[in-house]
Amino acid sequence: MKKTIKTILYSALCSLCIFVSFDGYSQEQESSTDSGLTPTFGIKGGINLTNLYVDNVKDEQMKVGGHVGFFAKLPIAKGISLMPEVIYTNKGAKVTYSNFIQGSGEYRFNLNYVEVPLTLVFNIVNNFNIHAGGYAAYLTSANVKNVQDGTIKDAEALNADNFNRFDYGLVGGFGVDIDKFTIGARYNYGLHEIGQSGNLSGELTKNSKNSAFQVFVGFAF
Repeated sequence: MKKTIKTILYSALCSLCIFVSFDGYSQEQESSTDSGLTPTFGIKGGINLTNLYVDNVKDEQMKVGGHVGFFAKLPIAKGISLMPEVIYTNKGAKVTYSNFIQGSGEYRFNLNYVEVPLTLVFNIVNNFNIHAGGYAAYLTSANVKNVQDGTIKDAEALNADNFNRFDYGLVGGFGVDIDKFTIGARYNYGLHEIGQSGNLSGELTKNSKNSAFQVFVGFAF
């Protein structure tokens, strides 16, 4: 799944680069929203396709979630901007266990974060940009749902206090600006384990980390 998401993102990025190149690479490298190096602010939201990478399980399944929040685009040079964001985002996965010691069944991990991505935005041609950077996040709530009559004792009692509150990772993606609107896609790659060692969340998730492919729409004020 991890490789599939990366392949989709890479293919889409390459296709868009080829498409916008017909617009002329010699165009001035600034979008309509950062002309004159003027800061812009806006709201954004979209869909998450998320997963966890878990040891000792039979299967891993992508979970659909969402995100919504605010962003600022702060030009620092022609064609280059700094973009901080504050978003509320839902991550996690469906996980199928088949383990004699722990138990079996399918469980849905729902992890809700306040996330602060910080990326550099590079305008490749007019209105098309790529961005790269990192994120830090704080887990505000969490629950584990028994989807198919699972037998793992106390799994559904897990909450945010049983998981690592802080998360961080890398961010990469692209966007297309059309007047005040922006659309794009992004991949978040977590670098911190979500489960706490020494309790059930650590036993069930082992060394798993967050992974999210996002499709978003934004509007600049």
